[in-house]
Amino acid sequence: MSSRARWAKRAGLAALATLAACSAGSIAGDVEPGADGAGTEVVGDSSTTTSADAPSLIEQLDDAPSTTSNDGSNGAVSDGADTTEPQTGTASPAPSCLGTRTLPTTADGFAVAQQTPPELVDRRLITADTISPPTGSSFSFEIAAFDGEPLQRSTWSPGCPVAAEDLRYITVSFWGFDDRPHTGELVIHADEAEEIVDVFATLFELRFPIEEMRIVTSADLEADPTGDSNNTGSFVCRAVTGGSRFSEHAFGLAIDVNPFHNPYVKGDLVLPELASSYLERGTGLPGMIDSGSPVIDAFASIGWEWGGDWNSLKDYQHFSLNNR
Repeated sequence: MSSRARWAKRAGLAALATLAACSAGSIAGDVEPGADGAGTEVVGDSSTTTSADAPSLIEQLDDAPSTTSNDGSNGAVSDGADTTEPQTGTASPAPSCLGTRTLPTTADGFAVAQQTPPELVDRRLITADTISPPTGSSFSFEIAAFDGEPLQRSTWSPGCPVAAEDLRYITVSFWGFDDRPHTGELVIHADEAEEIVDVFATLFELRFPIEEMRIVTSADLEADPTGDSNNTGSFVCRAVTGGSRFSEHAFGLAIDVNPFHNPYVKGDLVLPELASSYLERGTGLPGMIDSGSPVIDAFASIGWEWGGDWNSLKDYQHFSLNNR
């Protein structure tokens, strides 16, 4: 029996007990979040089942701590900030259990939405650099061929709907929740590469905080759900979950921004599964994208549309060229 199947047989209450233990656990600064893979487009049945002893999502949300910001911080730093110093602003080290707690799944393969752990209710985590950060506080970028190590690390294969030579490997500067500049990586269709750089230049100028930005790997897609991933990602060669057509991510024509702060919501299905506190929109917490956000305007300026405007479901993290 697979680990996913074994976890599926356990009661949802056991998962909540695990979360409570994590909340009281130690803190480690260099633990990287687990990743469920970029993209959360879902079609088909989204019904879920829980243990009779487990609190419902509504009950959990009623008991959840308030997500209203007490200090009005928007994750920005002043123009005069010395970014060469190890400043962390209001950010905290990642909880030691981040990305390690497998959640029980239902028959449809998704985990049941859970109450957000207290330390993630207003999520502002220090970014662990996987690429050398910028040397200064100015925006920098590079557009390169998608080959070599980045290609091997990605989910691309000959069966993908876009040729590797039609994709570009991009690195861009971004501001973290730790008030420091970092370097992220994206894989984008060649036709959109320069315009996507313009978008992230705008986000950098706005000092919009992003936690993590790296290539999604095959290991990410195959991992059991932990419900706490927050990778801003682009290219993922996969079909729409529950369907047969390829996701827009598989063409390099979609980006998900801060998925935990901006979850996918369809009925009782919430992805990432521990992001239920972020169902309360309009709180103005750092990293969130809501109607009227300049992040939406930045993508709209190149013709990309926002999943938060969809009617049948809400995909607050999702931006795409074809509005799918």
